[in-house]
Order: sequence, then C-alpha cells, then structure tokens
Amino acid sequence: MHDIIVIGSGTAGMTAALYALRAGRTVLLLEGNGIGGQIASSPKVENFPSIKEISGSEFSDNLFSQVMDLGADFGFENATNIIDNGATKTVKTDEGEHECLAVIIATGLKHRPLPVERAEEMVGRGISYCAVCDGAFFKDKDVAVVGGGNTALQDAAYLSKYCRTVYLIHRRDTFRGENSNVKALEGKENVKFILDTVVTELVGDDMIEGVKIKNVKTELSGEIAVSGIFSAVGQNPQCEIFRELIELDESGYVIAGEDCKTSREGIFVAGDCRTKKVRQLTTAASDGATAGTAASEYIGI
Repeated sequence: MHDIIVIGSGTAGMTAALYALRAGRTVLLLEGNGIGGQIASSPKVENFPSIKEISGSEFSDNLFSQVMDLGADFGFENATNIIDNGATKTVKTDEGEHECLAVIIATGLKHRPLPVERAEEMVGRGISYCAVCDGAFFKDKDVAVVGGGNTALQDAAYLSKYCRTVYLIHRRDTFRGENSNVKALEGKENVKFILDTVVTELVGDDMIEGVKIKNVKTELSGEIAVSGIFSAVGQNPQCEIFRELIELDESGYVIAGEDCKTSREGIFVAGDCRTKKVRQLTTAASDGATAGTAASEYIGI
C-alpha cells in the first residue's frame, strides 16, 4: 500500500511525486513509455525560470534522479484502470494491481497522427514524430516539418543543422509558436516556409519520397520531394481509459481547475492532460506541485 500513486513520469507527474515525497508520503510512480514525457525529446529548453538553456532529456533526467533520491518507488507499467474503493484506490496495470490512498493522473499527451492516408503505416519509413531521435538519419537530405506550434518550430531549427533543406509546412498564414522561435528560423537559408498549405498525399511506396500539398486559399496543388516528414500537428490527451470514472471534456481532457481536483474524491490530475489554456513546462511543474500537495492534504495525518 502506497500513500499516493502517480500515473505518468513527465514534468507534472514527477513534480507531483517530488512534493508528495517532501510531505512525507510514500509514492509509486508508474510510467508505460519513457521517462520525461514530451519535453524529453526537446533539443533545447530556454523558457524555464533560472535555467538559461538545457536539453529536455537532461532536464527530465535531473528531475527523475531528484525524485528517486527522495525515495520514490518506480514501475515501468501501463495503467489500464482505476477502481475507487472509497477510502482506498486500486490502480490496475498491464503488470498487476497496486493499492493506494490517492491517485494523481499525469498521463500527458500523445502525438496526433498526420491527417493523411497511410500516415501511421509510414511511421519509421520516413515519417517521424521525434526530430531529436531520428534527425541524424536524414543528414544532407531534404525533409518536411508539418505544424505551426513550438514543437514544429524547434524541430525545424534542429533539423536545419543536419538536413540540406527543411520545408516547414503550416496550414495557416501565421505560426502558433513563440515569435522568438519564428525569428530564429527566418535567418536560416535552408529553412523554407510553406504557409496556408496542407499535406494531401504521401509519395512513395516502401519509403517516403515526397508529399503532395495544397494551398488552402488558392487551392493550387504541388509536390515536394523529401526523404522524411516530421509531424508536429498536435497531441491527444491520454485519459480515455478514465472516462467512466472521472469527468472529461469533449476533447478527452480531464475537467479540473487550478486546484487539480477531479470530479472524484481522492483522484487528482496534473499537467497537459488537464483542461487549461497554457500548456508549458512551467505550468506542468505548477500543476504537479499543486496536485502533490492536494493529494497529501487529502490523505491527512
């Protein structure tokens, strides 16, 4: 029996564990994929207070080490369900069951597939969701990045160091990401902006050879020869398995305010999977601190 089980080891989940541990609680941290969540694949983090620059993987590793040094238990297990027993909760996983007094859901987001036929089929055959992981495979080649947020902009910047040409394809005429990231790309000769444009078709049978595109305003179509496509068109919250237990909105996010309390007593939420306006590293850490403290207070003495 643990006091608190945290589902997810991103910034929110690990910060929640950190605060709960410092409050004297026993904590089990569960993770089914990789430590650190989305930020772990970011090549550069420059917007976290007091840290001028750090890689996402180093940031995540440091936080994980901090949590483990405080005495957290850890399991590489996928949570499949939560059973509310009243005073206790049971977290079911693909490896078994764990009992606790309170649960913090910090499952984060998962990459949204590129909205085009064969996109999932071509993952690993030219389509990637991680520039840091796969960028080296496309050295001196032409690639496309699809998206308009900070992830797309950072991916394009990272790939521009290795690739001959980086085509940044975005369906709108302006980017959603930070202006500083846009400015950084504007000064790179091998980064080409293709705005008001969507990908309509993948070219290539066994491997990606190019993309067919269409301008949403002029409706003119064209084709670009590329060896790789890096998709950054958004994420989906990983909370659907909890829909029968707690309230989710129509997009699948857990409905909770700044207190990180869900619709069910003893179950809390933190990070990007919560209904909120701003989803950044700082807000994930803030949610974690709030949820970890709230869960500790819920348990009582």
